[in-house]
Amino acid sequence: MSKNLKICFLLILMNHAGTASGQKSDKDLPPLLQKAAEEVIAGKYLHAFLDILHFQGTNVWTTDMPKKIMAYFHAQNVIFTISSLQMSIKNYLENLLYQPKQLLSDFQQINHQQFQTAVKYLFRSKKNHFELGNIVIDLDGIRERIFQSPGGNRTLFLVTLEKCFPALSSMECVDILSQVLRVSSVSYLQPDVIRSLPKDLPQDTFRNLSAVFKDLYDKTTANAQRTLYDWMKQILQKSCITNELNDSSSWVSAENLWILGRYMVHLPLEEIMKISLNEMRLFISYDNATKQLDTVYDITPELAQAFLERINSSGFDLRNTSTIYRLGLLVCFYDNMEQMDAIVAQVLLHQMMKCNQLRGFQADVYKLKAQLLDIAMQNQTLNDTLGSLSDAVVGLTSSQLDSLSPEAVHNAISTLNQVSGWAKSQIMILSSKYLTYEKVLSFYNISQMGSLVTGISTPSFYNMNPKELSQVIRGTLSQYASDLSPAQQQGILTKMLASRELSSAVTDIQGAFFKEVCLSDLWKETGFNSSIVKEKELRKSQALFLYELLSKKTTAPADLLSIGQLVKGVTCQQIEHMNTDSFLNNFRFFEKNLQLLSPYQVNCLAWKFWKTSNTSIPPFLLSVLPAQYLESISGTSCVPFLISLGKTELDLMILDSHKKNTVLQKVQECLNGSISDEYDVDILGNLICHLPPAIIRDGISLRAMAVALHQFRFCRRLSHEQKTEIKYRFTELYGTPKNWTAQTTQDIGPFVALLSKDELTVLAEKFPNTILQIAKMAWSASPPEEFLSAIFEPIRNSINSIRTSDPTTDCTGITAPSSDEIIKLAEANAFWSVQELQCLDTDTFTKNVEFLGTVMSFNRSQLIVLKEKAKQVWGALPGWKSYHIVSLGRIALALSGREIEALDLSSVDTVAALSQQTEWTLVQAKSILQGFLQHSGQTVYGLKSFDLAGLGANLCALNTTDIKTIKATEFSAVIARVGLLPCSTPVLEEFKKVAESVFGIAAGWNSSIIHEIGTIAAGLNEREFTALDKDVMPYFQPAAIRHIPDEVFKVLTFPVASAFGCVLCISFVPLPEV
Repeated sequence: MSKNLKICFLLILMNHAGTASGQKSDKDLPPLLQKAAEEVIAGKYLHAFLDILHFQGTNVWTTDMPKKIMAYFHAQNVIFTISSLQMSIKNYLENLLYQPKQLLSDFQQINHQQFQTAVKYLFRSKKNHFELGNIVIDLDGIRERIFQSPGGNRTLFLVTLEKCFPALSSMECVDILSQVLRVSSVSYLQPDVIRSLPKDLPQDTFRNLSAVFKDLYDKTTANAQRTLYDWMKQILQKSCITNELNDSSSWVSAENLWILGRYMVHLPLEEIMKISLNEMRLFISYDNATKQLDTVYDITPELAQAFLERINSSGFDLRNTSTIYRLGLLVCFYDNMEQMDAIVAQVLLHQMMKCNQLRGFQADVYKLKAQLLDIAMQNQTLNDTLGSLSDAVVGLTSSQLDSLSPEAVHNAISTLNQVSGWAKSQIMILSSKYLTYEKVLSFYNISQMGSLVTGISTPSFYNMNPKELSQVIRGTLSQYASDLSPAQQQGILTKMLASRELSSAVTDIQGAFFKEVCLSDLWKETGFNSSIVKEKELRKSQALFLYELLSKKTTAPADLLSIGQLVKGVTCQQIEHMNTDSFLNNFRFFEKNLQLLSPYQVNCLAWKFWKTSNTSIPPFLLSVLPAQYLESISGTSCVPFLISLGKTELDLMILDSHKKNTVLQKVQECLNGSISDEYDVDILGNLICHLPPAIIRDGISLRAMAVALHQFRFCRRLSHEQKTEIKYRFTELYGTPKNWTAQTTQDIGPFVALLSKDELTVLAEKFPNTILQIAKMAWSASPPEEFLSAIFEPIRNSINSIRTSDPTTDCTGITAPSSDEIIKLAEANAFWSVQELQCLDTDTFTKNVEFLGTVMSFNRSQLIVLKEKAKQVWGALPGWKSYHIVSLGRIALALSGREIEALDLSSVDTVAALSQQTEWTLVQAKSILQGFLQHSGQTVYGLKSFDLAGLGANLCALNTTDIKTIKATEFSAVIARVGLLPCSTPVLEEFKKVAESVFGIAAGWNSSIIHEIGTIAAGLNEREFTALDKDVMPYFQPAAIRHIPDEVFKVLTFPVASAFGCVLCISFVPLPEV
């Protein structure tokens, strides 16, 4: 707790208290201060504090005020000592910060004037401090601690809701509610709280509060959105004159539509059809109508078409260009296609560029764009119309794009550079066409390309003018750096570092690009200063080297630690050598960047803090110390412990399962086995992910479960047993799935996968789009197979599409997948039978091959059928172009070694695309490697660093003789990437020898080198392991330890093996995705 916060009130009361004992009259004490003194006696410190603040705001605070207050205490025969009063206030303030329910209770008891004072200093005051004579109160500190304490925002919101409207003007309350909501996660804006919102607000106040809720729409749950709509509807209906409404009229006026904003998507279909045509015409005439309709991201086709029908009936011509511009996202569901001319189709396509913001229904949008594309191109060539087709060009096949002239692409670049959703093969084709016309790759040309810049070939980047390249890397390329292949990134860096002085080049390399600079290049420059590292992303090995280098140039660790990424590079020895003041003053930088620290570093920080100041050690650090250090946590120290630990990622701090269980046992003790309300959930934070199944089942109240369920969705490693109990609880909370609303289904999110197949089928039939959205958004990898299997048939049956089969194969009685089905089913496409995939017609396959190549759950038989379909459509393998190969995605895994060698693999970019697949067999990898060498006319000796980067895991297929011929200079540039590869022991041993030619003999390797080379370090033999400095052992990457041969690991001495420390635990524990 901040010192100012602990003693601010104490200072107010007791300045010069030692000289006040002789006073015995209270006649001169103003009434408000007398009231404050009485509140102190009664232990109502918050009341007293607010009264004193109010007094100071309206009166002059004189230096004798504290004396008068102390005299009053004595006159009442209440004797306070400084120490007793200080302890009382300290305990009270601790409770306020760590017990939000107490804060809520105390705020509920304050009067209107005290509430106004609290609001003034928490929300309306721009002061960062408050002065009472020579006493300074840290207002910023108080605000920050309350806002950041778990439940603090929830308390302030609930108190404001309860007290604000009676105590302050309505407009002030709206402003305060807005501030509280905006600085929070809004998770406490639950339906029961929304239902308690006042329904008799003045019109202006209601409008302003509605505007706040409109801005926070995306932060609230689906059920909260629906409840907010119901609250708004009640007030808007009440404002209508009752006798003017009948069964055929609607309360929805133009003004009410504007007030509803995004909540208009909750209007029932029948209500939309009752809206007065005059009101609809008036609404569409509003200048802001388009802006509002641009934000209805979750509108459904049915509602959109109902609005379009009313707009059309109101007198607006939907074929008129000015009307189309006003329709916002309603254009995504335009359905009046009869006798449409090409100009109208082009206008619609231009407006539909915003449709990728819709929550779902992309297959419907894709289908509509395809229809409009055909109309827009009537009686015209693709070359002539390319620039007027907007992002519908994404629907063009690779062969269509390949038929374009370079001039047409050049002329349309201002449209093409705005388009999103390109497939990699399309980008390659268009980039090649554009640069064929431009001939010279320059900064200006690249700045015109937008996302198409990622299709520029690696050799083109490498051959670019260095000065132009340095401008590009700070401009367009910085935006798309993560979309470049390893080969492209390396080609860019190689050229920049080779053509200029290193310090100058490194200055220009921004953001994530800097992470690719190799350690051996950094070694060459000793003139770095801390400013060169700012706003750059660092690898751990870079941070280790740079922190050590820069720490020799500064005596102020804060200068380095304040650059967040550098904390990765602080070693235990450096932490240990910090003096006490330096460590305590700079600990905040470690705490702020805890997610960047390794478990080993956290462990070192904990020991350092314990030795330095064990009484003030942050509670979460106790969890990484031996179990006996947790014994001191009990009673009042429990809540600070839970809050502190709940803000961390326990799985990343504690890797030993036994130790973790001990910590979780302490957590359960502190909870007394139960979680009674939403405040307990707030306090737990991330710890909720580690609750044992028994507590989830019996220890969480239903009131708390609604909030807990939202938090559980962010847990990445829930056990099967935990998930089973979560399912039991959410069915207890929401009832049987057959009675769920679309909003409840949406809020349950990925947990729908826990339902039975029958229950999932019911939901998929009722809410197919909601289920599809969950399938696409809720999992970082493929959704569970059982979930996909359950939704396949219901989703497929909900799609009305024309299916065509391949006429060249025997497909009698077999229904082939349609484009609509393929797009909507996404990962569930894995449940098409081999026969159904075999019957794909040529057009459907051509349009969807890239999409099918992303399906992670296809088995080998399905992949083989799709590969054969590709051969049928594209012809013989030697005639396949680079974009054909790239578009295959996972389908390429079905290619045999002989088929791979038949492909044209002369381009490192083609090989880099193949290398993104991680399931190649050794035979296939060898074929890719040999195919590249043969078709590019290179030898292993001649490979450049970007070639090595592009080959990726296929380098594991090199034989030991070839590895010996790799140039050390080229290898050193990509050694960190090679260190990520899971190669065999003989290959790693040879890579280790090349690494020695870069960094010297293994015995002299330091922590940054060990971390840089990754799995290559597993190629060390027993003698080399023993010769290493024991201080570098914790810097072995976990994958490196996993790749140490058993016969080597077994013979390592105990001191050597134990020196691995925390990293040994990581090596055999699957870490969550970060």
